[in-house]
Amino acid sequence: MNTESVLGWIEAMGVPGGVVSVGTEADDAWCLLRDDQQGEPVWEVFWREQGNRYDWARFSSEQVACFYLFGRLTWTQALRGVVGPLDTGSTPPRGTPAQG
Repeated sequence: MNTESVLGWIEAMGVPGGVVSVGTEADDAWCLLRDDQQGEPVWEVFWREQGNRYDWARFSSEQVACFYLFGRLTWTQALRGVVGPLDTGSTPPRGTPAQG
């Protein structure tokens, strides 16, 4: 997963596209930005509201930043009951995928 594919994955989980902004800061959105100011690229993930950053996290890996954002938003969807196991009767203990 990278900054080019993360929006598609997030939308596939039912998160509205307008809630995420990749590459630019936007109010009332989760933002994923690349910052090259320190010489080495880093990626920042945060919620922006009224020009302020909240729940800010910084990563040295693009993939880790994308998976962090994806996981955070997918977890929110799971808490809302929008996503979850397709068939809870076939889910093995501790969430280990069934071998078919």
